[in-house]
Order: sequence, then C-alpha cells, then structure tokens
Amino acid sequence: MGFEIEFLPVGDSNGDAICIRYGDDEQGYWVHVVDGGFVDTGQTIIEHIEQHYYGPGTVIANVVLSHADNDHACGLIKVIEHFDVRNIWMNRPWLYADEVVDSFHGNYSVPGLIDKMRQMHPYLVEIEKIAARKKIPIHEAFQGSLIGPFRVMAPSRQRYVSLIPDLDKTPASYAETKGVFGYVAEVAKSVVQKVQEAWGIETLQDNPDPTSASNETSIVQLGAIDGETILLTADVGPAGLEEAARYAYSLGLLKSPNFVQVPHHGSRRNVTPKVLNWWLGRPLEQEGNIRGYAYVSVGKDADIYPRKRVKNAFIRRGYTVHATRGITKRYTRNMAARDGWIASTPEPFSVDVED
Repeated sequence: MGFEIEFLPVGDSNGDAICIRYGDDEQGYWVHVVDGGFVDTGQTIIEHIEQHYYGPGTVIANVVLSHADNDHACGLIKVIEHFDVRNIWMNRPWLYADEVVDSFHGNYSVPGLIDKMRQMHPYLVEIEKIAARKKIPIHEAFQGSLIGPFRVMAPSRQRYVSLIPDLDKTPASYAETKGVFGYVAEVAKSVVQKVQEAWGIETLQDNPDPTSASNETSIVQLGAIDGETILLTADVGPAGLEEAARYAYSLGLLKSPNFVQVPHHGSRRNVTPKVLNWWLGRPLEQEGNIRGYAYVSVGKDADIYPRKRVKNAFIRRGYTVHATRGITKRYTRNMAARDGWIASTPEPFSVDVED
C-alpha cells in the first residue's frame, strides 16, 4: 500500500491544507483531507484532487478539521459541498457548554452560551448545515479516535473541554478577565536581533510564552501506512505534544516518525527541546544522518517562518525541513511519479537565528 502527502499553498499568509491519498490498485485508494486553509484555498484543494486523483467523482473518506481557526477551517466548506465526503471529524465547543458554563461567572445560561459560541464560529455552523443536508456524519475527534490509518493522539476530551473557556472565539470567561491565560501573539519585531547557534548550541526555549488555547486544541494524528509513521500536528503547542507523546508511549507507539508536520508554521511557541526529544529523538552528534522528513506550511510572503531556531531544532534531530512558500510539496512512498514535478530543496541550517 503506497501513500502520498501533499501540503498545498494557502496564499500569502500562513494556513494549512493537506491532502493524503493511500492504497493500491488491488484494494483501491482512499483520500484523507486535513484542514482547508482560507476560503480561496477550497478551490485549490478541489482542483488538486480532481487533477491528480480521480477527477470530479473522487470520494473523500475523511475530512479532518484540526481546530477552529479561520486559516484551517474556511476552505473546507467548498470541499465538503463539492465532493462526496463520507466522514467529517471536528470538535465543536458548544457541544460542551453545559460543562463549562460556570467558567463564565453567571453571564450565560447554557442555551445562551451555545448560541453565542455558534455565532462566533459561523464557518463551523455552515459545515454542520452542509453535513446535515448531505447526510454526512460529524464525529468528535478525541484521543483514541481512529480515522482511517490515523489515530488521534491529542487532545483528550477532558483537556479539550478545559481549554474551551480560553478560546479566542468564545465569550470572555471569568478566568480571562482576571488575566489567567497568558497568550501573547507572535509578531515580527521591526528590528530583528540575532543570536548565534551551532550544531551543538541550541537556543530554543523549554518554557516559551504559551501559544493560544485554540492552537492547543489541535487534533494530533499519528498514522501508520506502508510501514512508515506519519505525525500530523496542525498548530498544537508543547502541552498538546506532550499529551500526545505520553499517550503514544502508553500504546508502545512513541518512536521517531518517518514524516512529521512542523507545528504552527514553525512558531517558536509551539515546540520545545524536551518535547522534540520525545517525538524525534535527541540531537545527533553531527550533520548528515537522516531520521525522517519535516514539512511546514508557510505563506508565500511569510518570510519569518519557519523560525530559524525551530528549523534548526528539527534539522539537528535528523529531519530535513521542507517549506511550501506558495508551492505544493509532496511526500510519497510507492506511488507513481508525476510529470514535471521536481524534488523539494530542504531548508538550510542557520547560524544566525532570531532573538
């Protein structure tokens, strides 16, 4: 059974749109779509699948929305409307309103909180409507769920529910008004200061400022196809990666994957040396040995991504890093080559990294 994983471009800024096809001529092939980028990305996905898979009659076995951010969700509306989709996997915060309503300090009843959450997630509501009309089942995707050859490593249901009061697109919770959740957006400084790294000198922080609660709800999938392991991370942060690693360890599945997605476009707030050591292995003593391949979705004009110290951390652990930068990148095993497609050039190791 062969497979191909394709990271599609999502425009000038960062977002995710991943198409996966696996199978063989005897058993048939299955299509697995993870995230859909922005609204315009939906058409990009449609054209890619129809050109390179089976044409307009393609059946998509599974569509996975990793989390409810616009740059992952909006393009899926067109995809689900256009294709014969058999299953949708996504987590909707309003389904757990009765479990979190007390976090909103009496400002909402359960029905009122549900209505407000749905208003703040119109694209998820639209996906629900299309799914109902086309009779497509929508499944929760929590730790242990099986999605074709992929198993969900994180989030656990308990952890997802605990993050709901801090989501950007829920009403301000009582905890947020007291300043408990310390999310700080990562922005480019007008003057970038540089620090030096070397192969044996890593400056990636073990305690970075936290990523957003929404990012930490990202569905982490671990797949096994054709003897290879595939780790898809979306925008998850260190806490989610740690939860996923502990679960993988409990199942005897924690080992260096052959293919890994660099979380959140290579942000410094989404990985730490400790969690990378768990998933990828400790840094190698010297360059040259390859454990696997790391792909990262980067917007055409998002020049600061992936962050150099993040990119270096993956390279140091034996993973060549490949960034989209407006171009579709394909990773494949035992699938036919495509005319006109050329090998991806990996990102170089950087000595000067951002402070």
